[in-house]
Amino acid sequence: MKKLIFVILTVMGCLTAVASEDGLTKWVNPTIGTGGHGHVFLGANVPFGYVQLGPTEPTRGWDWCSGYHTSDSILIGFGHQHLSGTGIGDLGDVALLPVTGSDQREVVFSHSDETVRPGYYAITLREGGKPYVKVELTATLRTGMHRYTFAPEQQTMQLLLDLGQGIGWDSPKQMKMKQLSPRMIAGYRYSSGWARDQKSFFAMEFSQDVKLEKINGDTLGLITTPNHSQPLLVKTGLSAVSIENAIGNLMSENPGWDFQAIIAAADKAWNAELGKIDIKTGNADDRTVFYTALYHTMVAPSVFCDVCGEYRGADGEVHEGDFTNYTTLSLWDTYRAAHPLQTLIHREKQRDMAQTLLHIFEQQGKLPVWHLMGNETDCMVGNPGVPVLADLVLKGFDVDATAALKAMATSAMLDERSMGLLKQYGYIPYDLEPDKETVARGLEYALADWCIAQVAKLTGDQENFSYFNQRSKSYQHYFDKQTHFMRGKDSKGNFRDLKDFDPLSTKHRNDDYCEGNAWQYTWLVPHDVHGLVDLFGSEKAFVSKLDSLFIVEGDLGEEASPDVSGLIGQYAHGNEPSHHIIYMYNYVGQPWKAAQLVRRVLREQYRNDLDGLSGNEDVGQMSAWYVLSSIGLYQEEPAGGKYIIGSPLFDEATINVGDGKTFTVKVLNNSDKNIYIQSATLNGKRYDKSYIDYRDIIAGGTLTLTMGPNPSKWGTTRKSRP
Repeated sequence: MKKLIFVILTVMGCLTAVASEDGLTKWVNPTIGTGGHGHVFLGANVPFGYVQLGPTEPTRGWDWCSGYHTSDSILIGFGHQHLSGTGIGDLGDVALLPVTGSDQREVVFSHSDETVRPGYYAITLREGGKPYVKVELTATLRTGMHRYTFAPEQQTMQLLLDLGQGIGWDSPKQMKMKQLSPRMIAGYRYSSGWARDQKSFFAMEFSQDVKLEKINGDTLGLITTPNHSQPLLVKTGLSAVSIENAIGNLMSENPGWDFQAIIAAADKAWNAELGKIDIKTGNADDRTVFYTALYHTMVAPSVFCDVCGEYRGADGEVHEGDFTNYTTLSLWDTYRAAHPLQTLIHREKQRDMAQTLLHIFEQQGKLPVWHLMGNETDCMVGNPGVPVLADLVLKGFDVDATAALKAMATSAMLDERSMGLLKQYGYIPYDLEPDKETVARGLEYALADWCIAQVAKLTGDQENFSYFNQRSKSYQHYFDKQTHFMRGKDSKGNFRDLKDFDPLSTKHRNDDYCEGNAWQYTWLVPHDVHGLVDLFGSEKAFVSKLDSLFIVEGDLGEEASPDVSGLIGQYAHGNEPSHHIIYMYNYVGQPWKAAQLVRRVLREQYRNDLDGLSGNEDVGQMSAWYVLSSIGLYQEEPAGGKYIIGSPLFDEATINVGDGKTFTVKVLNNSDKNIYIQSATLNGKRYDKSYIDYRDIIAGGTLTLTMGPNPSKWGTTRKSRP
């Protein structure tokens, strides 16, 4: 009978994984990006959840940043938190591993024994070729739920509780595990890694009595129970504040023992969010790639507050807010497309996002750069929190514009991260900045300064407008009119000697760029495209150089950054600094060139495959580019909501923009050959502009595009250009 129970539950798990035949989750393939350099999370979670519960493998290098890579076959546990698509690893906190003996620390597994869909993960683990346990995982916002069905041959059910391992990127500092009752174990894990001061508290409840035996102090424990008559269920509540809050999260979000109900709730949550964009296409792979991309944009940012409203702030203290606080803010990546996508389909969450940014500013004295679990990592260059906050203000969300301007201006006037040099010289001299990357830093600061100027203009602050508007033009200092490249300049105003300059190299002797080269960074002026055109001297010269970007090939150097991938010539779609470049063609009246390249990227660099991304997912940015571009829209300028019209992949896409309104992009005569817009109408009226404003999208309506096999004059006149 016990064998029958194990077989039945194994089959039930497989059936559960495909149960949502009427929903959109059936079109999500979470394994896309688990190979190559995608670095995506694989496991069970809900949209924007604090918990990402999934398999964790030993760290073997860069491709294991999420704790999982499809090339591996060793598991060290099922951790409750993971990153998705990052270039640095962390988390993996509070891991359980079903074992057959107390000395076991890892398990060999086969990918053929895995089943995964949004909100659900399952695997059968074997020993000597025979299955000894079926593991099933699901989650709520702040809790994870496990179901372990052990084979009857196992004399006892054994789980390792590992607080020391994580995914191997951080250093555990202090740990505690204790048995509070026959069915509850609680504790905490303090660690230092990418998040320098992370605190993770947990409360773990079991469906039957268990015994905790500490194997290595509070680092490793063995949990046992002799009962084989039914599966062992485990519920874990997490909190960054306290054990009491972890228990509160558990009791509030997951009070019962209905595993199927939690799976169903997770599936419902995913379907609700995925349903915010409805596409029409006859291509099943395109549909899968689209909804998987949309799914990946919602793994993070992650909720970072407890049910009671408390959260751990950027100052390390516990705060209580009247908003949902978020973390995992990969802003250097996500300000480009992921956040502009959010302002279209997650408008109800944007007040909370703004409050998160403003409270981080209050607690640490500047807007976030790359925030993880309440910690500022200062990862990447520029002031990427500025475009996100400015975009929310300029789009009319519920944000105190004066407070936002103060946060942005204060952050931009600090003397850290090269800004002192920027204030002194008007640019960042490479001979005075020890951390280098001065061209990348300067260009990122310039676009952020433009965002500040726009908010200052909106609020009537002429002083800040004048100052930051002028500083937003600092990109001009780096433009070398001799070579037509953005190049490093020293404190005397001289460009780096040409003998030390290789526009192809992504690892210069003095590192003028950040994860890129001169070919890619010359175009990082999304806030003032026409100003960049003027630097070239003519549209003809600008277009000639831009055309060359997609043709030039060459050696990136022995120490080339692995992030520089997905190359079309020197355009690198696998990394974010290139993401806006294609749409610059619309600014010079050649939208048909953008159409060609958009379609090429959509077709070549996103696939329904393990290695289906051309670079790191980067916490949703790579996928957000696909989502927006495939429906025909992309926000070029870093704030304000001017969406450039490209070449939609789908015959129709309907966006739920909130307030009971929808915006539809309807595409006539669409095909892989008919990629060029011939004409357009907006709500039945002729529409010649090659862009559309945010306010027109959220007002609801229909943009109808008629396609053809050859370039047309649509969008080419000066009046029609952005």
